[in-house]
Amino acid sequence: MKLNELRDNQGARKSKIRVGRGIGSGKGKTGGRGQKGQKSREGVSIAGFEGGQMPLHMRLPKRGFNNIFAKDYAEVNTGAIQKAIDAGKLSTDGTIDQAALKAAGLVRGGKDGVRLLAKGELTTKLAFHVAGASAGARAQVEKTGGSLDIPTIVPAAEKAAAKKGVQYKARQEKKASFKA
Repeated sequence: MKLNELRDNQGARKSKIRVGRGIGSGKGKTGGRGQKGQKSREGVSIAGFEGGQMPLHMRLPKRGFNNIFAKDYAEVNTGAIQKAIDAGKLSTDGTIDQAALKAAGLVRGGKDGVRLLAKGELTTKLAFHVAGASAGARAQVEKTGGSLDIPTIVPAAEKAAAKKGVQYKARQEKKASFKA
């Protein structure tokens, strides 16, 4: 083989189709869009239009409710954790938290933390640091002699009320010091 014989594999580099360059190109005249008029143009907003009739997606009733304040937990079952430990994907030393479960490929997402559920059997003594756990999962962890660390979350309303109370007290003390 010589340097002038070096080539890419057949089909490795495919040239871009140049649309609308005459009939001989194979993509001439309508340029692959099929017709003239509005549908051949860019930025068409005709997709859900039904000639002025109320569109189907607006005729159908709305269903359900989407709570924008709902917590987003990644859920993991005790059985899946035990399976990962048996397979050697999850280490038993140290605490098992969201990062460890994510590294083992047991959870995805869950911006508000991990919630432990009790499907399956847990036989290994483990220490967990999770956002929440079901009653059955708590019982399984305690039965094996493990520990469960769930941080208490103070609601925003309570935080605001406590802060307001502190600020009110400080203001009253400041007023009292001016009078004296």
